[in-house]
Amino acid sequence: MSTTNITSNPILDRLPKHLLQYVKPQNYELYSAIDQAVWRYVMRKNVDFLSSVAHDSYLEGLKQTGISVDHIPNMYGMNRILKDIGWAAVAVDGFIPPNAFMEFQAYNVLVIASDIRQLEHIEYTPAPDILHEGAGHAPIIANPEYAEYLRRFGEIGCKAISSAKDYELYEAVRHLSIIKEAPNTSDADILKAEEKVEELQENMGEPSEMALIRNLHWWTVEYGLIGTIDNPKIYGAGLLSSIGESAWCMTDAVKKLPYTIEATYQDFDITKPQPQLYVTPNFAHLSLVLETFANTMALRKGGLMGVNKLIASEALGSVELSTGLQISGQFSHVISDNGNPIYIQTKGPTALAYREKELVGHGTQTHNKGFGSPIGKLKGINLAIEDMSPRDLKAYNIFEEESITLEFEGDITVSGQIITGKRNLQGKIILISFNNCTVAHKDTVLFKPEWGVYDMAVGKSVVSAFSGPADLQSFDLITHKPTSETIHIKKTNTQLKLEALYQQIRDYREGRNKTISRTKVLDELIENFPTDWLLSIELYELAFKGNENSLCSRILDHLETVKQNRPQVGKLIDDGLNIIRDQVKV
Repeated sequence: MSTTNITSNPILDRLPKHLLQYVKPQNYELYSAIDQAVWRYVMRKNVDFLSSVAHDSYLEGLKQTGISVDHIPNMYGMNRILKDIGWAAVAVDGFIPPNAFMEFQAYNVLVIASDIRQLEHIEYTPAPDILHEGAGHAPIIANPEYAEYLRRFGEIGCKAISSAKDYELYEAVRHLSIIKEAPNTSDADILKAEEKVEELQENMGEPSEMALIRNLHWWTVEYGLIGTIDNPKIYGAGLLSSIGESAWCMTDAVKKLPYTIEATYQDFDITKPQPQLYVTPNFAHLSLVLETFANTMALRKGGLMGVNKLIASEALGSVELSTGLQISGQFSHVISDNGNPIYIQTKGPTALAYREKELVGHGTQTHNKGFGSPIGKLKGINLAIEDMSPRDLKAYNIFEEESITLEFEGDITVSGQIITGKRNLQGKIILISFNNCTVAHKDTVLFKPEWGVYDMAVGKSVVSAFSGPADLQSFDLITHKPTSETIHIKKTNTQLKLEALYQQIRDYREGRNKTISRTKVLDELIENFPTDWLLSIELYELAFKGNENSLCSRILDHLETVKQNRPQVGKLIDDGLNIIRDQVKV
């Protein structure tokens, strides 16, 4: 079925609008017969090899997720089946920003790059493609414990705070993956892009939370092994979808280490095979390490560290105060005292929320030039404002129409006339608004009366700091414009002729046209496309199954010539022939 538009289902219907900007139609009819042959070859080889080295969930998951060995998965068909295990899939264009990728996972949605690698890169591509996502990620989520780990990872990961350099590196890696997979890219351009990625990687400074949690994602979801050090099984999607690396990783050339929180600090190079891999004893252990890491994040620790991480990110983020009040914006400044934040400041549009819901009258239109507020206790008073009963508030003159000066620990003063206050559902006061207000830190004025109403957040501490807004509706998040798009070069007549030959054999095998002369196809292939090897494998399979010995001999002779001229594809040819001869049931 042609997927020219995005077919929804109940899981996809729950996606917030800002994630839909990354979703694109799959356009199934654009896959050529060569693309289908690449899928078929890799899947047959994978199922053959992985049946002995992959975690049991993989082969079972292939059946459960409806992924066929013979056809590139259609997103519509996949979603129909995935919904039975509580998941869905969407097509995207290559790499998307890490926070968005994680957020999709939090909603039980697999992100699938719908392009497929070129025949020249059949063993491995640095670009995410449908082989990697569809054949790697999708089957393993049929395991409920692993699926929950994936969802939870997304939930925590999308709150991880990035550094300003992370986004630059993401764009550089995306660009490199695109040009490496694109036909006709010059070696000089690839080298230049590789050097750019290398230069950025070497100058990242202190790794951000996003950089660290991406390491955990890489060593588990992408390149994870499970079982014992001596007898590990594969569950990581990068290994499950790479016919070269899945075999290589099982050799002693790749060091196997027990999976612990230490993996957080092990960087990776997306363009090279991995020199070491981590082995988890079981899927439950993955969640244990994830929770250990989450306990180090600003999401759970808050404090001055959390605010400073948000300032360094130069991006939209949120803090939550001890009252539950949430402040979302781009944090620009913090004043601290004794290791605690005593005043926080944002610049530009800012919104206030409580329990992820924007406070009425406190969106970005009200606070369009930023928001600042003291944090902490009043000087000389043990009772924090948030813990004061109505009687306490009256005793300290904190009520409507009173003119008052509040002196906070750390020498922040707020002087003005109280207009009103907002309370949370538990009755605690979370916001106090002032007229004619001056806010200062020692001799530095932070807010002047002529600037209008001053809204003071109430909270004795910052309990959480995280990436993104508290209420998704508060900001326009549909702003992503990648600097590089996947390159689709117009096909030459020669390429179209080769595709037509592949299509004839596909039509013959699938019973759509049994009148096709496979001998003529072989003749044309040898004459016009002497270096192509995959169509010869497909022809050999049909001849072998039909006991057509003379045709088999001709094809094998031709493949020997290809191997002599292109020794680099010799193993691919031999593996393809062995699968056919072993008559592996796939």
